[in-house]
Amino acid sequence: MNTHHEERFTTAHWEELLQSIDLEVAQMAIVCRVPLLAPGAAARVLARDSGVAGVDNPLAFAKLRNLLAMHYAVSCQMIDEVGGDAAADITQHVREHLAPRIGHQLDAPPPDA
Repeated sequence: MNTHHEERFTTAHWEELLQSIDLEVAQMAIVCRVPLLAPGAAARVLARDSGVAGVDNPLAFAKLRNLLAMHYAVSCQMIDEVGGDAAADITQHVREHLAPRIGHQLDAPPPDA
């Protein structure tokens, strides 16, 4: 088995892994009604500030926080292994792939909402 660090995962593997995590993150954010793309929302989730959620669902919020932490950990590992430019390309491709499934459900609510 080849154990070279730079050959451990392929670009396709990183994309598949990040896509599966990000889909679950999006699903939990929708369940919790967290506008995850709003400025500061992800940081509030990571800080365990459930006030960012539109509904009170402690179990779903905890799962969202854990998945979001996993997303960041995987992203850091991916950057270490494939480099920043390749990681940015993978992340952008994952976002483009998931966008039709998620729509605008993670956007910040309009100011009058």
